[in-house]
Amino acid sequence: MHILSRRRLVAGLAAAMLMPIGARAAEPLREIRIDWATYNPVSLVLKQKGLLEQEFAKDGISIVWVQSAGSNKALEFLNAGSIDFGSTAGSAALVARINGNPIKSIYVYSRPEWTALVTTKDSKIADVADLKGKRVAVTRGTDPHIFLVRALLGAGLTEKDITPVLLQHADGKTALIRGDVDAWAGLDPMMAQAEIEDGARLFYRKADANTWGILNVREQFLKDYPDIVRRVLATYEEARKYSLANYDDLKKTFIAATKLPDAVVDKQLKERTELTHSRIGAPQRESILEAGLALQKAGVIDAKVEVKAALDALIDDQVPLPTN
Repeated sequence: MHILSRRRLVAGLAAAMLMPIGARAAEPLREIRIDWATYNPVSLVLKQKGLLEQEFAKDGISIVWVQSAGSNKALEFLNAGSIDFGSTAGSAALVARINGNPIKSIYVYSRPEWTALVTTKDSKIADVADLKGKRVAVTRGTDPHIFLVRALLGAGLTEKDITPVLLQHADGKTALIRGDVDAWAGLDPMMAQAEIEDGARLFYRKADANTWGILNVREQFLKDYPDIVRRVLATYEEARKYSLANYDDLKKTFIAATKLPDAVVDKQLKERTELTHSRIGAPQRESILEAGLALQKAGVIDAKVEVKAALDALIDDQVPLPTN
């Protein structure tokens, strides 16, 4: 090798080694891994219409879809790096961030009332206080779990006053109907299905205590591919606006994915899902912060944690969205 060429090579290698990690060019992106979930109706339309596939076809970037059965699963996948974008409740994302999951919340896909406390039609349980000493099915790390903790706190109880039975959402519904538990911290669409098909009762509802449906991204992915994230959100916006304007198609897509009857789908989508928001602003911050402070009061979040600072670290509202 020519002496001058060798010197240039050595100098280039030395410069690369001295360059800050964050300043190094990211590897060319080959695929985007993103979740879909029945608690995120917009994701079903996004997937069914192939909008992301169309957006990134010219870049040679493939789209890999992974189902999330609950916020806890989406957060596990994000933490493991097996997905890049994941759908959760805002409160669940906050707790995950506090526990060291390096995610950023970047988008609102829905304002839902997707959780309530549920019991069977013949149960004597009438309010939260009646849960004392009872077996309650719940999925840890999800909005229904956080909703349950806050409901217990409001009744002067804690999780120590009940017997939590840890099950994924669909299994919790089955356990309730089978009589294996006395109550269930429910999640739609399984909750709507239990109401309509099995006569289950929502004995405690509080719409404001349901935190927003939030799309999260791995923090490193956002740093490495900010323009890709912007394009994903723009495409998500297209799917959200389409869903809002085309209820019949949204419903058809939802039924195809879930195999649920019309009445169940209408209850979730028409009565308990609002799709008119997209940006993370003051209302979303307030809702998530309130949930975090309540969890801290209940002992779920350590007293030393600065919840407001954790929320500020979680939310990135700088990714631009289309204005029309």
